[in-house]
Amino acid sequence: MKIKTSSSSSSSESHDSCKIPKGSSGWPFIGETLHYIASGCSSHPVSFMEKRKSLYGNVFKSHLLGIPIIVSTDPDVNKVVLQNNGSTFIPYYPKSITELLGKSSILQMNGNLQKKVHGLIGGFLKSSQLKARITKEIEKSVFLSMDSWKDKELVYMQEETKNITFPVLVKVLMGVDQAEDLEFLKKEFGEFIKGLVCLPIKLPGTRLYKSLKAKEKLLKMVKRIVEEKRLNLERIRTQESDQMDAVEVLLGDTAESLPLDFISGNVIEMMIPGEESVPMLMTLAIKYLSDCPLALKQLLEENMVLKRQKNQLNEEDYVWTDYMSLPFTQNVISETLRMANIVNAVWRKALKDVEIKGYLVPKGWCMLVSFLSIHMDEENYENPYQFNPWRWQSKQGHAAVNYNSFTPFGGGQRLCPGVDFSRLEVSIFLHHFITSYRWEAEEDFIVNFPTVKMKRKLPIRVTPISPSQLNKNHNTHHNERIQSL
Repeated sequence: MKIKTSSSSSSSESHDSCKIPKGSSGWPFIGETLHYIASGCSSHPVSFMEKRKSLYGNVFKSHLLGIPIIVSTDPDVNKVVLQNNGSTFIPYYPKSITELLGKSSILQMNGNLQKKVHGLIGGFLKSSQLKARITKEIEKSVFLSMDSWKDKELVYMQEETKNITFPVLVKVLMGVDQAEDLEFLKKEFGEFIKGLVCLPIKLPGTRLYKSLKAKEKLLKMVKRIVEEKRLNLERIRTQESDQMDAVEVLLGDTAESLPLDFISGNVIEMMIPGEESVPMLMTLAIKYLSDCPLALKQLLEENMVLKRQKNQLNEEDYVWTDYMSLPFTQNVISETLRMANIVNAVWRKALKDVEIKGYLVPKGWCMLVSFLSIHMDEENYENPYQFNPWRWQSKQGHAAVNYNSFTPFGGGQRLCPGVDFSRLEVSIFLHHFITSYRWEAEEDFIVNFPTVKMKRKLPIRVTPISPSQLNKNHNTHHNERIQSL
């Protein structure tokens, strides 16, 4: 699909060939913001989109958070917007986020520097060397967390998964593994991240003010770590790449020396998806599996095959490819990503008049590229509100899903660089959790605004699985397979 642009919003050719999408600007000043927020707080967060799609089509105009905006629920239009960053569209975020992250934030950065940093970090996180090294760290963190459950009547999965991912994240980004430093970083980061979605008021006592103070403390510590690593720059540049952390990767690039403040601020920013998105992905996978015994049964069977193979070969050590080679496990992760919509949309701003698929996006207007509405659209997914990992199985050599309609990690040059790393973490967690415990989840509900959370942090009661139970399960599954043939 082609994109047409014009540098002037008065271009008669642009206005003649296509028009601003239909829609409503709502009330003066507040627009349709209240309806948008109410939808996000409801049990059906896609209702805002669905109502307007039925009235105006898949692309419509609105007025949200004080600005005129065009909302796209069209996979083709979304793809064009995501792939045209920098010269045509630039990121746009609410003022609280821009205040908190600062002007040098990679989320708001454009041009060659953004491509450079994204490429360095993406290459690092995708590398087989990192995955091989960090697999042991992830396993260690999973085992430590599960060991702490012995004396707990209820295990709150939303908290436990954060306990698993945070030490791994800090190790990968900065090489930090001291308990005292980890505790400090976790405390201040928790305070910092609360301000990402809040009123942009910086008066003492406000949420944004507290978060900015927490960031100051984080920056002080991270700058010290970066400075110490810079003093060993020659050693960093000569050491094996599989021993590096993200700070060392950025420092070790010989093409251009990146400022220390820039590296420090962006390392903190890189903690956001790793600390928020991955734990919620783990938590919601357990939530959906609790509600779908058939999927849990097949997942357990697949993972038990791997566990028995390791035992029969007397191999205690897993490698990262062991976890990533489990197809149904990956299907469960994909389906969780689709339904969870942890990142439900991205915002972009047009630098010039833009024509996409017959629609005009005027210069200066914003676009909300909705992932939520596409993932939950029955035109893209049959029975979209049903947890169905089997929908991801390839059929007769063809992909089961149109990947233009699956964008949980964004797309284009801003595709989340931690895609593969996130899947590895979740795969390791699921393998050891479901082959070690049975559980019963208490009733809980997903809250979708301002971010995706569980209302009660998903409390579960766990019971360790004995070796004899596992053998019994294996024999049962084996007999069921024979009977089905």
